[in-house]
Amino acid sequence: MNEDFLSFVWRYQYFDTTQLLTEAGEALQVLRVGFPNTHAGPDFSEARVVVNGTEWAGCVEIHVRSSDWEQHRHTTDAAYESVVLHVVWEDDRPVRRADGTLLPTLVLRQRVPPAVRERYLQLLENEDFIPCAPQFAQVADLPKLAMLDRVLLERLDQKADLVRALYEQNQRDWEETAYQWLAQHFGFKLNAPAFLRLAQQVPLKVLQKHRDQPLQLEALLFGTAGLLPSTSEEPYVQALGREYRFLAAKYQLLDKKMGSHEWKFLRLRPAGFPTVRLAQLASLLQRQVGIFGTLTSPEHVDELRTFFRLHQSDYWRGHYQFGKPAKGQVPTLGKDAADLLIINAAVPLLVAYARQRGTSALLDRAVRWLEQLPAEDNQLIRQWGTLGMRVKTAFDSQALLAWHRAYCTPKRCLDCTVGATLLRPATSGR
Repeated sequence: MNEDFLSFVWRYQYFDTTQLLTEAGEALQVLRVGFPNTHAGPDFSEARVVVNGTEWAGCVEIHVRSSDWEQHRHTTDAAYESVVLHVVWEDDRPVRRADGTLLPTLVLRQRVPPAVRERYLQLLENEDFIPCAPQFAQVADLPKLAMLDRVLLERLDQKADLVRALYEQNQRDWEETAYQWLAQHFGFKLNAPAFLRLAQQVPLKVLQKHRDQPLQLEALLFGTAGLLPSTSEEPYVQALGREYRFLAAKYQLLDKKMGSHEWKFLRLRPAGFPTVRLAQLASLLQRQVGIFGTLTSPEHVDELRTFFRLHQSDYWRGHYQFGKPAKGQVPTLGKDAADLLIINAAVPLLVAYARQRGTSALLDRAVRWLEQLPAEDNQLIRQWGTLGMRVKTAFDSQALLAWHRAYCTPKRCLDCTVGATLLRPATSGR
């Protein structure tokens, strides 16, 4: 038994609520269970109960054993003086307030249907990719759809918080923030930290001065990244080295040079090597457009796809790495990669801006972009499909990824609408 389960049972009143009595034998009626408290203090606030004919408004505290009240030192904590009801699994010691009066206590042990507890334990013990996989088909569509909407917004808000943190680091400069955020996602999963660090080492305002000089732009990026070879017989690489040394000295970037060890090549397809992605980012930065406006203003996602139609420079059409010619032509940024940049970079950026402006229309646009993109295809998404989930758009796949990561993996079944539905008692005394 744990407090999370008891809090869940109390919140949804999944116990026999007929003829409630406190441990002191006083008649008890629950008018309002209260609101869950995620901060310090009692577990539920703004509850209303009637004890022995007297109505009380205040907080509810949840414990496995009543003696936990003293073990947690609530008696001397002023934050708990507002508690009007103590809800426990078992009462092993009477609890008194600081003024000596007895704290009304409700014991749930004999009131929670055994089937509810058994189903909860089954969820905790199940090792399927989601705990409720065997019972998932029993749940109607409505709780599932409600969960999809909820987890998607949670995921978008979490990513938007990362954008906002970057925005504050950049002295509330949206253009610099958009550049760094986009650069980070050009590294995709494996090289995202290195790409972000590079973007923070080479400010956008420096790169903008050389956007009409592709060689200089690439020299600043590859040189600061620490990826330029120390020696080379190739004219292009030699030219990059000369430009980098001059420009790095001019903009005081020499001491900001990264180590080549920061870049990951193993377990990547050649088309995804950081050298190729960096060349593609350089191609994007040559355009005479503002990154922030371009990533947030389109009404339709196809405009963003056009923005990400990138062709790297000639050298990188024939090389995956410096000094190593490719056997065939190196592909440009693919459609799937472009869609991932829209999902992971453009959408959260727009959500962060929408939150900052307080504009629901911008948030709706971000969600609409996801609905206009096809669903991602990976093993996890396919597993959801085997359970009958409709996965058509990026809205669906992003929501399912978030659902699995935030609720199924940590087994937060008590916070999930599907879990709550499965645990609902067949009959209720309410």
